[in-house]
Amino acid sequence: MGRGARERRLTAGDGLSLFVRDWGDADDRRTPLLCLPGLTRNSQDFSTLAGRLAPRRVICPDMRGRGRSGYAKDWRTYDPSTYLDDIRQLLAACGLHRVIVVGVSLGGLLGMAIAAAYPTVLAGLIINDVGPHVGAEGTSRILDYISRDRPQPDWPSAVAHLRAALPNLRMADDDEWLTFTKATYREGDDGKLHFDWDINLARPIAEPLEPVPDLWPLWRAVRNLPVLAIRGATSDILSAETFARMQAEKPDMIPLTVPGTGHCPTLNEPPVRKAIDDFLSTL
Repeated sequence: MGRGARERRLTAGDGLSLFVRDWGDADDRRTPLLCLPGLTRNSQDFSTLAGRLAPRRVICPDMRGRGRSGYAKDWRTYDPSTYLDDIRQLLAACGLHRVIVVGVSLGGLLGMAIAAAYPTVLAGLIINDVGPHVGAEGTSRILDYISRDRPQPDWPSAVAHLRAALPNLRMADDDEWLTFTKATYREGDDGKLHFDWDINLARPIAEPLEPVPDLWPLWRAVRNLPVLAIRGATSDILSAETFARMQAEKPDMIPLTVPGTGHCPTLNEPPVRKAIDDFLSTL
């Protein structure tokens, strides 16, 4: 857990319990960060960032079906409209009227959606390895991986499994791999390590109730906002072509491509840390 983190719980509109980590000083006068994790990830992924930015306030939820938040009885609620309503409830519960969103993968798409749905809330966006067109090959790879549990007997085995399963993910050292792994698995009653998410998260993507909408209007919703966009150079989720189009449609976007990594950068890479610090210094 990040330095100074406060643990909170709130109740979603459908009664589901949602867990939130709230780092930093609630009285800090700078605009708070709202960190939204990737599809199966949770608030632990932002502990290094939050600790580094202290005392700036950094709020990160475990979205429904992840981490210490409740699992939904109806898998159909694992959809963007419900996520947005959960975020609205979070903003109200934390007394937040304006935030800078740090969105990783799915979290980045939700950041764009916040700009469209709640336009006065967003002061800026840091979007990590996602865009208005999501690579089909990468989506298929992710769905195949997350849609069934893959229990591991111990932490060394879990680390080894993730290293093999995610060859394009770059970590600085063994300690960073262990931290990432401990944010990926939880200990079960059977003594084994299990994925720390509801595998039903994959169902709305694999079995969509409606056609996937055009996401480019969401990108246009951030056209008047400061945006730092990060891409892994070998990403199969955010292509170089989509990244270039994002830049063309928003010329003041600050682009950063991280060499030697795929989906997705950890936000702890030195050039990414500098880019985030420089970006936040202007807001």
